[in-house]
Amino acid sequence: MARDGTPSAGMAEKVVPGALARDMFAGAIGGVLSIAYGLSYAALIFSGPLAPWLAYGVSASLVTAAVSASIVAARSSLPFTIGGPDGSTSAVTAALAAAMAERLIADGAGAHMLHPVLIAIGLATAATGILLCALGLTRAGRAIRFVPYPVIGGFLGATGWVMFVGAVRVVTDHRLDLGHLDAMLSALALAKLAAAGAFALALALVMRRNPHPLALPALILVGVAAAHLGFGLSGTTVARAQALGWTFQPQTGVGLTSPLDLNELRRFPWGVLPSVAGDMLSVMFVTAICILLSTTGVEFATRREANLNRELKTFGLANLAAAALGGYANCTALSRTSLNYAAGARGRASGFTVAALSVAVLAAGPGFLAYAPKFVLGGLLFYMGGSLMQRWLLGSARRLSALEYVSLIAIALIIVQWGFVAGVFIGVIIGCATFAISASRVNAIRFSFDGSEYRSSLDRGADELAILAAKGGEIQGVSLQSYLFFGVANRLFEHVKSLLARRPDCRFLVIDFRQVFGFDSSATHSFAQIRQAVEDAGARLVLVNLSPDLKDAFIGLGLLTEAVTVASDLDRALEACENATIAEHRSEVAEARTLREWLTTALGDPGHAEQMVGCCERFEVAAGEVIARQGDPTDRLHFILEGRVGIMVQLEDGRSIRVRSLGPHTMVGEMGLITANPRSATIQAEIPSVLYALDAQTYERIKHDNPALSQALLTYVITVMAERLSFANKIHGVLQR
Repeated sequence: MARDGTPSAGMAEKVVPGALARDMFAGAIGGVLSIAYGLSYAALIFSGPLAPWLAYGVSASLVTAAVSASIVAARSSLPFTIGGPDGSTSAVTAALAAAMAERLIADGAGAHMLHPVLIAIGLATAATGILLCALGLTRAGRAIRFVPYPVIGGFLGATGWVMFVGAVRVVTDHRLDLGHLDAMLSALALAKLAAAGAFALALALVMRRNPHPLALPALILVGVAAAHLGFGLSGTTVARAQALGWTFQPQTGVGLTSPLDLNELRRFPWGVLPSVAGDMLSVMFVTAICILLSTTGVEFATRREANLNRELKTFGLANLAAAALGGYANCTALSRTSLNYAAGARGRASGFTVAALSVAVLAAGPGFLAYAPKFVLGGLLFYMGGSLMQRWLLGSARRLSALEYVSLIAIALIIVQWGFVAGVFIGVIIGCATFAISASRVNAIRFSFDGSEYRSSLDRGADELAILAAKGGEIQGVSLQSYLFFGVANRLFEHVKSLLARRPDCRFLVIDFRQVFGFDSSATHSFAQIRQAVEDAGARLVLVNLSPDLKDAFIGLGLLTEAVTVASDLDRALEACENATIAEHRSEVAEARTLREWLTTALGDPGHAEQMVGCCERFEVAAGEVIARQGDPTDRLHFILEGRVGIMVQLEDGRSIRVRSLGPHTMVGEMGLITANPRSATIQAEIPSVLYALDAQTYERIKHDNPALSQALLTYVITVMAERLSFANKIHGVLQR
């Protein structure tokens, strides 16, 4: 069940009389809108030289609405979805029909263009269905989401302009270009455009202030009634209105024309097809994009989650069926679906009601077109085209960067000037270029550090910490992120050159690739330059967390020479560099310090040191031996004289990770001993080690019998904790750069 209590898609639905009536009422509203939209789309597609066959366009629109609505109602993952022709798909279909008609006229076949145009539309619709089914069956629906936003916005914004221009042709019977300027400026044409514009403006105002499900069909009926009232008041008969072009010419009933007619297929001018292949691809592309955007919009409006792959397969079948019956491309009708849901529809009966009404009007015939005012259908196209342009060409300015918005406008202009096929290819090129420019601005360096402020997780004694504080700058490092390609990698090379110039004492340059998720060949070239610069500076390059692909690429270019160290993780790489730095600067006296000497410095008094040594138990552990387990009582504090132990935390999934290492002249377990809390981690020797343990009972005796020694030990613990906190603060500061 869905969150609102309605049955989920794919579940058997219990038919409730009240719910059924509500679905049918909402479907009736959607059906009226689908018919009105369908008439507008038919007028858009069958305009200009195709206008004499408008009846075929009406039949095609109604067939498309009926087939799509019924198949979508039966199979959609959102049972209240209304499928059918939509503004964007109809606009590109109109562009395909116009291109096909113009080519046929140029070849002298203008008198017999109907069937070739219908076949071309049917082939594009069938190809769209095959594409959608393939995307759904291969679960590749999410691939559509990777189309750059400027390309989508440019396409749909240009589609709005195509609808706008098509509306002008529907209303005036003239194309919007310089060749028809005189006709467009005639008083009759301007009056028609003014009426259509006024109706579009009324639609926009009412739908913005009162988006009630009944508002749009009511306005359409009011527009038709107002037109005929105006005709009557002016003394204009219906025949006169038809002659003046205020309404459509009388249309006789026509039968369905399937593009699968073998005789027509044999006569089809197949040599013309390559010239309109780009427009056919546009139908496929725009339909797929519209399904994605509309389905996402329905999810947002209804707070119901759709199965995108199922929707693609459903509309694939709907487009294949529409192509076989003489229809054209169809998709999710976002506005009608949203209104359907707002009117109370929750089940599949609403979609079947839309299909039934479409079939009823189809059976009645197209005779009613003689009474349909052109400016009403044209105004509806103006409203839809203007909405698309406002949303994608104007509204996008607030959501996109300047570069992306300029790209969107450029793609839209290219489509308007040279057509959808040019927009497909040039749009993708612009999208890729925009991405490359934007991505090159991303800083590949997450953070940079040196060994005096950012160290490994190995806790060290005071002498070693002093060496690292003084000489840690010999260790320089950068942690990388994102995708590495030409611009980004070159900026990294420039950063390394500047770093080596500022820090001539650098002995190790550590580069961490853990957050890098891809690279190209130009990036590997930049790393060849980085390696050469590091070698020239007398330093050693340390590469950390190399992916297998990146490692193979470096090996292929000969970058992984003996002068380059490869480490599995940053912590161990830093530990190795620190050990080398300490070994270079540590004196022999410091290396030979005993436990007494260490504790004398730590506790501030030789007597205290002597007493503490007497209270501790010495023992040796082998590599891998567990010294204490997570969750056990903290019964002793350990002083590490030689070797190294790891602090291992057990995770809920059974894995354990090392969170810290402790080296010579450090201690572990001090907080648990003082607070009496269980051990929060497992202590395990990483190499053979020598430890001295102070057990809890002895510690309690010291607190009771020797307050001075107890105070000295507590002071040392606080000093160590303060140093560790200071270290953590430095790391936090590095990460915030």
